[in-house]
Amino acid sequence: MLFNKIIGQRHLVNHLKTSADKGRIAHAQLFVGKQGVGTLATAIAYAQYILCKDAACNLKVEKLQHPDLHFVFPTAKNDKVKKHPVSNLFLEDWRTFVKEQPYGSLFQWYEHLGIENKQGQIGVDEALEIVNALKLKSYEGGYKVMIIWMAEKMNNSAANKLLKLLEEPPEKTIFILVVEQQELLINTILSRCQILDFPLLSEENIANALMERENSFPAEAKKIAHQSEGNYTKALDLLKKEGNDLEFEHLFITWVRAAFKAKGNASVIHDLIDWSDTIGVMGREKQKQFLDFCLQFFRQALLWNYGAKELVFFEPQTNGFSIDKFAPFVHGENIEAINKELNDAAYHIERNGNAKLILLDISIKLTRLLHTKENT
Repeated sequence: MLFNKIIGQRHLVNHLKTSADKGRIAHAQLFVGKQGVGTLATAIAYAQYILCKDAACNLKVEKLQHPDLHFVFPTAKNDKVKKHPVSNLFLEDWRTFVKEQPYGSLFQWYEHLGIENKQGQIGVDEALEIVNALKLKSYEGGYKVMIIWMAEKMNNSAANKLLKLLEEPPEKTIFILVVEQQELLINTILSRCQILDFPLLSEENIANALMERENSFPAEAKKIAHQSEGNYTKALDLLKKEGNDLEFEHLFITWVRAAFKAKGNASVIHDLIDWSDTIGVMGREKQKQFLDFCLQFFRQALLWNYGAKELVFFEPQTNGFSIDKFAPFVHGENIEAINKELNDAAYHIERNGNAKLILLDISIKLTRLLHTKENT
């Protein structure tokens, strides 16, 4: 993965190249960015820039088979690995995934492994693997690079073992932690990392990438880039008509319709219970994706309500539903509370709360919030 394959992020790429050229390479770096902005791809390109001076070395990194480049990522038991899942047992899957989807999401990785209904993690067994891998001197006499993707998935035991390595790093070893939610890392790890924040990709960057890499027509690329919210992963899903947006749209509209009718109508509560049961059987990662979709939908409705229609990219496909009729129910008096409830629900689901109860609770609260009057 060469730097010229990275979409946008030119100022970060230039910073990384300059720091490497000057020998100012921090031993622990934290790449922070939302899904689809290129944090992992940039981490691999940076490792390649540090490790390689010739074509043979570049080829090894391109294949993710360089002996001094190590990867750690969330795993879980699947049909092939029945116990003690660690990254080394999934390296062939990882190489295939990164080659096919260098901007792939965590959920896509879980789908690739067949664990989409589970929550992967980086556990204490993985931490021991990291320690053992970094005990050895580099094969080629230079740096060793350890990329930890989705490092926020480390449990406490793994995080504490990693902390010891960051406090006393092995010689010529570079750690690159790639995260979407840095607040989930323990503060003692954060304090030892040099942090690089990756912004969302521009619409121009995404449109150009779609045209150059996917042969998308200009008009189509521009429309998708507007809808993708700076997320190239989402742009590819929209282009290929993949992802869960249509399913999520149907679930969202069913939900808000039932919640709106439920006030003063006890019989409709059964519809909300059935809805909660439907979402409750999904895997936790998919549940969190759905809640994020709901957040976006409410924000789009708010923009429409306040006249910023040029920023609205949602185009509901469900018959009988239009955003212009829904938008007046989302306003300044209820949007903060709605956002809080959705974020709280995602937080509790992340921590293995009972999803059906969490979703039913937020559904009942939504019946009140949708009927909140806007002050005029």
